[in-house]
Amino acid sequence: MTQWWRGGVIYQIYPRSFQDSNGDGVGDLRGILSRLEHVASLGVDAIWLSPIFPSPMADMGYDVADYTDIDPLFGTLADFDALIEKAHELGLKVIIDQVASHTSDQHPWFRESKSSRTNPRADWYVWADPNDDGTPPNNWPSVFGGPAWEWNGARRQYYLHNFLIEQPDLNFHNPEVQEAILDAMRFWLDRGVDGFRFDTVNYYFHDAELRSNPPAPEEEETPLEIDPYGMQYHLYSKNRPENIAFLRRVRALLDQYPGTTTVGEVGEAHRPIEIMAAYTSGDDLLHMCYSFAMLGRQFSPAHFRSRVEKFFAGAPDGWPCWSFSNHDVERHVSRWESHAVTPQSFARLTVGLLLSLKGSVCIYQGEELGLPQAELEYEELTDPPGIRFWPDKKGRDGSRTPMPWTGEANGGFSEGKPWLPVKPPHLQRNVSALEGEPGSLLHYYREILAYRKANRALVDGDIDFLETGAPILAFTRKGEGRSHLCVFNLSAMPHAVALGDFPSEAGLAAVSNGAALAGGTLTLEGNGFAYIACGERSGPASRALPVRSL
Repeated sequence: MTQWWRGGVIYQIYPRSFQDSNGDGVGDLRGILSRLEHVASLGVDAIWLSPIFPSPMADMGYDVADYTDIDPLFGTLADFDALIEKAHELGLKVIIDQVASHTSDQHPWFRESKSSRTNPRADWYVWADPNDDGTPPNNWPSVFGGPAWEWNGARRQYYLHNFLIEQPDLNFHNPEVQEAILDAMRFWLDRGVDGFRFDTVNYYFHDAELRSNPPAPEEEETPLEIDPYGMQYHLYSKNRPENIAFLRRVRALLDQYPGTTTVGEVGEAHRPIEIMAAYTSGDDLLHMCYSFAMLGRQFSPAHFRSRVEKFFAGAPDGWPCWSFSNHDVERHVSRWESHAVTPQSFARLTVGLLLSLKGSVCIYQGEELGLPQAELEYEELTDPPGIRFWPDKKGRDGSRTPMPWTGEANGGFSEGKPWLPVKPPHLQRNVSALEGEPGSLLHYYREILAYRKANRALVDGDIDFLETGAPILAFTRKGEGRSHLCVFNLSAMPHAVALGDFPSEAGLAAVSNGAALAGGTLTLEGNGFAYIACGERSGPASRALPVRSL
């Protein structure tokens, strides 16, 4: 069976915010089912559903209380089965979130585990005795602030929580825990899912000796966030070598279901590309991994080039999944707005870049509309870290607001009050309006996704970066007897690129934006880019492409 995931495009759906079918203000599975034609029309290969399992919703579903059911907020198992069936009819694969590093504190496993030190699941979570002075066993912090240890009076021990106090970490050193997680995955594979997105895949194992983490090395890249968590090098609290053996067990399970796939989220600031490479190298680990390497504020030719080259240098046979936005970060048209001529020209540039990098691609709902980050008031927030760290950090709610389908009240998302508000800038860019606008960004997404699918060199061909001066990024993609030269102006100012003796059969692709090719010179407007089809594995005669500003 073809490896559809290799170079595939995955559309991330945040179920709470996609479409509400019953007027309670929260999106659900029936709502998603009613909008699947929109997703299929884009030309993507798969959808990824953020968590839909039973949960107290302390972290919007990433605190799972039951791994083998659907939360009533989202519907029923029958609704899920109907969604799978409809998606497959439309040619869409279905990937679901698997939150395995931790559960909710309301999960029956944890309720039993915390009751005593002698119950059958006493060792299913990470428990530790206090120091002699009553303090936690080490210096590990929580991602969401404060120490990663919480006291339990019944056991007179601390338990580990890398995120919220309500999200205790499972103990993967216990073989029974591994079996339970694999059984949960098997439940969904038997129901027809096509794969899993593994939340925080590098957090599964902790150091069995509970050694304290050292400070973050000064020579490392700047962490995604400058806070106490980012000041540590998380050598012992995550990223442990034991993870590799468990990932092999995961792959062995998936290999029993041909055509299924895995994509792991590597949550690490200091060496994410190396971990991505290690987790996907060869054919017995994860199929794909992504990190936050392209979800931060860095926006330069050197940054993008270094991420891709570093990955394939570490894992020539591994496979990355790149994305610019998701439910955990500020939407990229806002995050990188200082580089934009206009939001819409910039949206075209960024999707052109994303779809031409070697690897698979994840698009977050609303990107095809050019949605900016929603600006919310404090009283509108629901995200725990957003509330805790306000106003220094505004949390993740601004990227999780409902999808605007129409210009009507609530954007056609719900007949009730939405769980997060639909703001005017989003209402102006609703699906219905862009459908009726020739040349809109929505139509452009369909065109460029179709172009990519029709040109295999852009899907899974080799990548070779060329030498250019900033702000130009250029590389070739070669495969199956065809090649493309891809050139991007990552600035708001126009530039010209001298291509020299360019192949006579070269042609500027119609999906190029703000670009003109004449007499061996490529002229790019601010945020302009070009896909140039070069014929049979040909390309520029020189690896160096001189650049001048205009």
